[in-house]
Amino acid sequence: MESDTLDPLDMQLLTALEINGRASFSRLGAVLGASDQTIARRYRRLTADAGLRVVAIRDAERLGQDQWMLRLRCAPDNALNIADALAKRPDTAWIGLASGGTEIVCLTRPRTPGDYDDLLLGKLPRTPSVLDIRAHQMLHRYYGGPTGWLRRFRVLGDDQIAALLPEPAPTPGPARIEPDDEALIAVLERDGRATYPELQRAAGRSESAVKRRLAALIGSGAVYIDIEYDSEVFGYARAAVLWITATPAALHSVGEALATHDQIAYASATAGPSNIVVTAVVKDTAGLYDYLSGPLGQLDGVRHVEASPFLRRVKQLTYRTLPLNSPATRAPSK
Repeated sequence: MESDTLDPLDMQLLTALEINGRASFSRLGAVLGASDQTIARRYRRLTADAGLRVVAIRDAERLGQDQWMLRLRCAPDNALNIADALAKRPDTAWIGLASGGTEIVCLTRPRTPGDYDDLLLGKLPRTPSVLDIRAHQMLHRYYGGPTGWLRRFRVLGDDQIAALLPEPAPTPGPARIEPDDEALIAVLERDGRATYPELQRAAGRSESAVKRRLAALIGSGAVYIDIEYDSEVFGYARAAVLWITATPAALHSVGEALATHDQIAYASATAGPSNIVVTAVVKDTAGLYDYLSGPLGQLDGVRHVEASPFLRRVKQLTYRTLPLNSPATRAPSK
């Protein structure tokens, strides 16, 4: 895979931040063979032009929390308003309008049973423009989460990746978020590159204690640092959710095979009418056809595929009111 627009250093920097979003500019520069001033300039430009943001994500799978992929069939005249309302909730991600604007696809991560009941049994059924709700519980992640899609471009060598990985915590312990961690994580959810003094002030702990606790949270897998960006900027303008039905005996082998496909940014086994859901990212409509008829179509055990191309992406990791390639949503240079 290669980018049509960004140069090699831009792609290397994005990939490096996907590996370690908190790495200093000097460390990034040393690994990528550029000065820290050059890396800082590139970072600011990617923030402005590619919608780059670094944020912390709670890993629901590692924390043992439920995740649901929702398919909402809506009246077209109100679908965007409903998607915007969902995007403002802290327990949602990956929201897009599909099927010509009549369907909302939404990943939700309720932290408590009450959150789940509030959304699926309360608010959504009482929304007049929601005509149908299908909820698919995520059962097993094959690809995605801490493993980012940009690694598919293979712009970094193994030695560079090893040099970028965060220092492991001596004893990270189990994947668990304590009540005292909430203030720390809240800052990182807004800015994954927040400085240690900023984290110290928010958490009310010493800087050394903050460093140890953050290393433990990341080392245990409870939290990971991810990046948000507009893939259209580097030539990948189309995305689709694929609802795949595999034979039960082939479920795991199909999921593992999908995890190796360059087009796949996320893949999970699900409960529901289909048993695998994936997010595919391609350059154009022809690229989606080539994937459906080629690598996916050739997998043994796949019985049925339904594709829901995104018309508009409403939320990736953070809430944006307009499509990511709109000038109104681009983050200002710092």
